[in-house]
Amino acid sequence: MIPMTKNTVLILCTGNSCRSQMAEAMVNRFLGESWQAVSAGTQPSGYVHPLALQALAEIGIQHTGRSKSTEEFRGRVFDLVVTVCDDAAENCPVWLGPGKRVHIGFSDPAKVEGSLEEKLAAFWLVRDQIRKQVLEYLAGSVSPLSESLHSS
Repeated sequence: MIPMTKNTVLILCTGNSCRSQMAEAMVNRFLGESWQAVSAGTQPSGYVHPLALQALAEIGIQHTGRSKSTEEFRGRVFDLVVTVCDDAAENCPVWLGPGKRVHIGFSDPAKVEGSLEEKLAAFWLVRDQIRKQVLEYLAGSVSPLSESLHSS
């Protein structure tokens, strides 16, 4: 049996602490047979938000990611680049090469103020939106990606 080559996706956000981390973890967990995801930030925060980790743990994902800079992936070719925040979409590095790029934006749950319950609710909402929109987008794409995805 010939092993299947996985499609690769880079998920970009500004801080790489919440949205892109949750997307990376969910893609690798739920679509790991066909996709390999990594995430990075245009201005990495240096940490993964604890409520993002909690929101993932509540759906059975023990994510051990770290906040990474886009510089770590300079020169690497990806089949797809997904920006999950408007700032990253506007500042997506031009060196990302020939892969397709798509923007699927989500609000920043880390900016929500209020009680712990209100903050958690924001993380749950964004987690569930990412799971629905990003995973459905990737699951619906057909190889080769260059023939099936729309560039933004």
